[in-house]
Amino acid sequence: MNFLFAWRYFKAKKSTNAINIIARVSMAAIVVGAASLILVLSVFNGFEDLVKSLYTSFYPDLRIIPATGKTMTLTSVQLQQLAGLPGIRSRSLIAEDEAMMENGDLQSKVYLKGVDENYRKVTGIAEKVVRGKFELGTEDRPFAVLGSGIENALGVESDRSVVPLSVYVFKKGGPAYTTDPLASLSNENITTAGAFVVQQEFDDKYVITNLAFVKRMLGLGPDEYGGLELALEDSLQADVRKGEIQKILGAGYKVQTRYEQNQSLYTVMTTEKWVIYILLTLVLIVAAFNMVGALTMLVWEKQKDIHVLKALGASNNRIQQIFLSEGMLLALLGGGAGILLAILLCWLQVHFKLVPLQGGSFLIDYYPVKLVPRDFLLVLVTILFVALLASWFPSRRAALEPIDLR
Repeated sequence: MNFLFAWRYFKAKKSTNAINIIARVSMAAIVVGAASLILVLSVFNGFEDLVKSLYTSFYPDLRIIPATGKTMTLTSVQLQQLAGLPGIRSRSLIAEDEAMMENGDLQSKVYLKGVDENYRKVTGIAEKVVRGKFELGTEDRPFAVLGSGIENALGVESDRSVVPLSVYVFKKGGPAYTTDPLASLSNENITTAGAFVVQQEFDDKYVITNLAFVKRMLGLGPDEYGGLELALEDSLQADVRKGEIQKILGAGYKVQTRYEQNQSLYTVMTTEKWVIYILLTLVLIVAAFNMVGALTMLVWEKQKDIHVLKALGASNNRIQQIFLSEGMLLALLGGGAGILLAILLCWLQVHFKLVPLQGGSFLIDYYPVKLVPRDFLLVLVTILFVALLASWFPSRRAALEPIDLR
């Protein structure tokens, strides 16, 4: 009944044309606000998926590292216990530390990461090799897969270089004080096999080679490692598997999910998304001021109707609900049109790439978008809440209108 009155008032001609104009302007502002919210949230969703896919290529589902220090001990018994856990698809032992690589006069600080033969089953780094191949060699004849940034810094072509690179790392337990700095360094030669491109953070930092070679350079014992990386059958079960692994290994080990390995990144992305949401909600609040004006003028226009309804027995609450429904109607029409417009624009962006990314150094050449159902619900609830607040004052004024049938 309330929406029936609201719909009749919305369609009816007004004595003052300004009422219609203000109502249409307020509804248009809601259309723009709703469409803007959906579009921006969709772009954030698109970039979030893109970034996560890049980080997924390098970071495993779960990672076990020492709670303190750089190395930890994993015995064969512990590894067998972990292997017996359900839901673990594959595992890879690693050893890593900072190193210096040298190619003639060119030097670059790198993070040397030694991995075993299962590493390509744990992460997608092997699929990110753009030159050469993902080959790690052996302890006596090691090969290195360089990040593209390191490849450029050292001036090599990883798939063609025949001159080995020099690698320097600090030995574990080396002398703390010595007159000869080289005495605390381990130096080896390594041949390049390929180069990978994932994301600048990794491309400018990591060099991947075989585990045995890195353990020898670092002077690690047979059961001593830098970490253990795990791939799960179901990545959504990461928190469950984390608890099971932590019980087996104890407090001396830290088990991290993919989110915890990149917690700062995910926190920043989530914060940015909510800040943009709050800022764009201000557009809806501005639209609400127009709605206040439109409904206030409508109350003046319908004073005689209000008096008649009250004379027929309508309560103040009923009158207030009628004008609240008018505000909700404007919000639903504007919000619905805005959401449909956003869906159309997102579809056009996906299929025709209407808005390109400038620069040409990105993995994609257009703004990615991803529509998520919870965003529609969030935007619709936001619009209705703002409209409810905007409608309350005019509707309350209408409810308190005294009966006058002169």
